[in-house]
Amino acid sequence: MKDKQGFIFFLRCYFVRLQEPNDDKNPMKKQRILLLLLLSILSSFGIYAQDTSLDEVLKELDEAIGQKKMYHQQRASQIESLKKKLQHSTDSWEQYNIYGALSSIYLHFQADSALYYVNRKASLLQQLNRPELYNQIYLNRAEVFGLMGMYNEASEELKKVKVSELENDALEYYYRSYRVYYGWLADYTADRSARQKYIDMTEAYRDSILTLDTENFDRKLILAEKELQNRNMDEAISLLNTLLEKQNDLQRKAYLYYTLSEAYEMKKQVDRQAYYLAQSAICDMKLANREYAALQRLANLVYDRGELSRAYLYLNCAMEDAVDCNARLRFMEVAAIYPIIDKAYKEKDQQEKAVTRWMLAILSLFVIILIVLSFYFYYWMKKLSLMRKNLYMANRNLVTGNQELAQTGKIKEVYIARYLDRCVSYLEKLEQYRRSLEKLAMASKIDELFKTIRSEQFLRDERKAFYTEFDKSFLDLFPNFIEDFNKLLVDDGKIYPKSGELLNTELRIFALIRLGVTDATRIAHFLGYSLATVYNYRSKIRNKAVGDKDRFEQEVMNL
Repeated sequence: MKDKQGFIFFLRCYFVRLQEPNDDKNPMKKQRILLLLLLSILSSFGIYAQDTSLDEVLKELDEAIGQKKMYHQQRASQIESLKKKLQHSTDSWEQYNIYGALSSIYLHFQADSALYYVNRKASLLQQLNRPELYNQIYLNRAEVFGLMGMYNEASEELKKVKVSELENDALEYYYRSYRVYYGWLADYTADRSARQKYIDMTEAYRDSILTLDTENFDRKLILAEKELQNRNMDEAISLLNTLLEKQNDLQRKAYLYYTLSEAYEMKKQVDRQAYYLAQSAICDMKLANREYAALQRLANLVYDRGELSRAYLYLNCAMEDAVDCNARLRFMEVAAIYPIIDKAYKEKDQQEKAVTRWMLAILSLFVIILIVLSFYFYYWMKKLSLMRKNLYMANRNLVTGNQELAQTGKIKEVYIARYLDRCVSYLEKLEQYRRSLEKLAMASKIDELFKTIRSEQFLRDERKAFYTEFDKSFLDLFPNFIEDFNKLLVDDGKIYPKSGELLNTELRIFALIRLGVTDATRIAHFLGYSLATVYNYRSKIRNKAVGDKDRFEQEVMNL
């Protein structure tokens, strides 16, 4: 990364040198063109581009807006800390500096309070006997008045400044204040000719700043703005990104992001413009600023993207902050576009409510249809009740036969194995019977058709009942099986049936193994599972054995 930055810096310095006058025959012009092309290519490939997408940045902004109250509380805590420090201060110069800090922290948060503390600073000047500080007071007031939309008052304060007494830093502040002042007027004025005059004055004071012998952030930012003024967008983007890489101050980053958005606006790259506006707005939220331009401009762009709810959220936030800060121009900016988005949002809300009503109507109709179908199927269930009774009696006879064979251990095991085979065969006969009914249904016999519709559910119910009877029969024969089986497993691998169960799937598999049914195919056939499922269950339980895993199933058979 450092090598990349050094390379770009070299190109930039070299390019600036090439801006020196040359005659038409000088071959340096060709080099200048090549360098411009190279810078454009580097910029277009996104050397400084963010990896984060526009959608992700917008989500981050949404989260920041949701946390706005927390950020405001943090600024309020800073203000309260300064006020406590002020209460304990007895030194006039220290009080002057605290008033200055309070006016600065209130500037973009609550303009009325910022003006109050500027005036408190002024009240100490006579006591301090520092008349040279009056210029600072005038500039502070002008800054606050401009933010509040009181442009006449701001102009009067600027006229009071004694320019001849200003040193380099103060002179820069003076030029910057006039530049911002005329920028406010340009934004506020609707008349084209007057607006152009204010723009020209803004550019003139920008050039005045560049004449000063300073090398600070503001000067570098103005250099980038100058490039934008000359429509050298790629060069401006390069300068701004270089500043951004070295910048940790959130307020300055907000300015840089906003200026980058203007550059991409000039390049007609709307997504990149929106991206940097969102980044600037995030900085404003985290700083607890209430006076800003990024969010309302971004609201316009997301509105054009069709994100009406998000645009409405951004405008509401911007309007609320502009009112709380008493930033009149920002309020007017929001108020100019708010009715359009508000109307569209309300229309969308009405449409969504209409769709909801339609969905409820459709859902109600669907419920009615389900009720009718429930009665219809109940009618046909009654016709199947006789078959159910017969099957139930047959099942009971099988259970009775099984109980009669429970005389000796060997007889029990042999009989249960045979009993299981008979039950599975019986289920298969039922399946064949269902298929025969299906054939009848294909002959358009409606009675047989509805019997076929219910037969699958019947088969599942009978299979469930069959397994229940098996569980009961097995536990009657081996009442201590679950306890004895768990003694063969580690503590965290013990298996117990859930409430309402006699045996679960794992216990049922090893119950069959206890009966001597070790063949995986027969177990899968009996339980209605695939061979792979049976293998997986056996392997899983075997791995939880306390002793030798290879002898685990043999130990189960010996329980």
